[in-house]
Amino acid sequence: MKKLISASLLAGVLLFNTTTTTAAPAQDKETIYQVALLQSLAMGYFDGSISVKDLKKHGDTGIGTFEGLNGEMIVLDGVVYRANQDCEINVMGDKEKVPFSNVTFFDKDFSVKLSDVPDKAALEKILNEQLDKKGRNSFYMVKLSGDFNEILVRSESGTKEPYPTLVEALKTQKEISPQNISGTIVGLYCPDFMSSLNSVGWHFHFISADKKIGGHVLDLNLKSGEAQLDKTDKFSMGLPKKKNFHALNFNQDLKEDIRKAEQDSQH
Repeated sequence: MKKLISASLLAGVLLFNTTTTTAAPAQDKETIYQVALLQSLAMGYFDGSISVKDLKKHGDTGIGTFEGLNGEMIVLDGVVYRANQDCEINVMGDKEKVPFSNVTFFDKDFSVKLSDVPDKAALEKILNEQLDKKGRNSFYMVKLSGDFNEILVRSESGTKEPYPTLVEALKTQKEISPQNISGTIVGLYCPDFMSSLNSVGWHFHFISADKKIGGHVLDLNLKSGEAQLDKTDKFSMGLPKKKNFHALNFNQDLKEDIRKAEQDSQH
């Protein structure tokens, strides 16, 4: 009788432990997650559709912006940073809203040593040579840590409703070009077939090693560094639920607006 009771108690303990101990969900390290579209941002849809807290469930590395186009986002090592209107870095709280972003759980697939890279175009050429070997029709997230002779970055102060277009909002952008600075570029590569959902090619944001300044990269001069790249073959997108998003007309060519927003300096 005692043996039966002991066996029953043991089975009960094992059952209890089995039903109450659950493993944390595994991170999906092979998906680029996108909030809304760059095209909706270009049209002036700056309403946040996801919180910073929820964004971090989809990735620990990436780029984007905040509600009202309130600064440039850099996501690095699981922390969501903002380069504000003066290109100064703040850590953003979980309740902040996000209208556009791309993030992933970074998983290095390969790396490239870099030295004496004179400008952004030269950096893109070097990275694209790697993509030619690995596959141009995949997504890539890059983390480039290094020492820069100079880097030109911009950010913006944000706007209030009714929102202007992205190009109009960026007319008041502030640019800085610090010299002899160390830091990390976080960047995303989108293949050509993404032209109606994002900008194709490379998009870079920068944060200094001391986490004091950063922003959207307009140009650079890299002394030396290493680029770590994460090749990713899955893509997921979350769309805003508000009615005003569904009122947007995506049947228009926004390529030039996006080019201006991505590349143009105001000086």
